[in-house]
Amino acid sequence: MDVNHTFLDIMGYSREDLVQQHFESIMSTANKLIFHTYFYPFINLNGHVEEMFISLRDRKGLAIPFLLNGRRFEKEGVEIIDCILMQMGKRIDYEVEIRTAKRQIEEAYWEKDQALEELQQLHAEIEQKQQELMDLNADLLKLSVTDKLTGLNNRRFFEDKLAEQIALYGKIQQPFSLYIIDIDHFKKVNDTWGHPIGDLVLVRLAEILQSHVRSEDMVARLGGEEFVLILPNLDAAESKRRAEDLRLAVERATWETGDITVSIGIATYSPMDSDASILKKADLALYASKENGRNRITHIMDL
Repeated sequence: MDVNHTFLDIMGYSREDLVQQHFESIMSTANKLIFHTYFYPFINLNGHVEEMFISLRDRKGLAIPFLLNGRRFEKEGVEIIDCILMQMGKRIDYEVEIRTAKRQIEEAYWEKDQALEELQQLHAEIEQKQQELMDLNADLLKLSVTDKLTGLNNRRFFEDKLAEQIALYGKIQQPFSLYIIDIDHFKKVNDTWGHPIGDLVLVRLAEILQSHVRSEDMVARLGGEEFVLILPNLDAAESKRRAEDLRLAVERATWETGDITVSIGIATYSPMDSDASILKKADLALYASKENGRNRITHIMDL
């Protein structure tokens, strides 16, 4: 995409020679192999590569040795890799060594079928390991936004999702409502039945919440006995109706500890709100539900 004058002066190229050309176009076959087996896996896994030895062909076809540092990032939705190239000292000695290594690798690659098969097998193994590492990273990312006990999204995921919904409101004015749900007298459950049974109550409530939401809704555990829901395209009136259905589902469910009920606080996003203010409104509504006898819903607009 771009190259600076220092590199052009060293290599003897003009901007027209390199810009919009693939970086590998100035590599030999041997260096392409090195690049594929080291650079791509590490840049995808770590987001950066440090002090990788690489040799590039200048305009005359001579191999120029460099130390390469790479960094991957996104800019305006486009993935970009910045490469910083530092020319190696003792240029003649390095050129002799690299030419010898290149010749040996190219001879092995082009002239020996067995070497080719081994290299291809090596590539396949590297790709497999790279995919395994990417899958592992994906699993780790999922774990980082998942509540271990209930399997719901955690507070970190909720905060990111709330920011997304607010941004969407700013673009297309899509309304959404927010519930904060708290189990009534949960401390009594733990004190009477013990924390293992209390954990089962939390897991059961998570299952009820998940079974009573739409695919576009988001359910998360804030912590303790508090849960939160984000419901897109739901105005104040509809959010109250849906919350009442949810409250009744919890009240009518079968519990090992006897009756379990929840109190719900609701807030619907307005242009004057922020992430902090809508959370505060829902929390105030939840407080009102508890003050007025629990096992009820309250929308902030009703206060």
